Amino acid sequence: MSAASASGNVIRKYLPVYFVLIGIFLVELFLSFRISTTSTLVIVLLLLAVCSAALGLLYFMHLGEERRGLFLTLIPVTIFVLLMMNMWWSDSVRLLHMRPAGQ
Repeated sequence: MSAASASGNVIRKYLPVYFVLIGIFLVELFLSFRISTTSTLVIVLLLLAVCSAALGLLYFMHLGEERRGLFLTLIPVTIFVLLMMNMWWSDSVRLLHMRPAGQ
């Protein structure tokens, strides 16, 4: 009996998040046909993608239930990795075209 009630709580918890994610997808689909400016469309779709990724991380990967210390270590490491990727990105494009650093 307790397994059935626990299953009901899980469905009650995750089903609204699932419907919100479907709603975000439908908004993205609607806006992709309505907005004609490419830069505006990219910005709006990226913002909606970040929102849906945050919902997925918080609920489906259970990061909403973690302690604050995880976030305080995870966010600086993520920023550091993104900055290091930015540092190496210019070298990878330069090496793709086989140009020395001075040109």
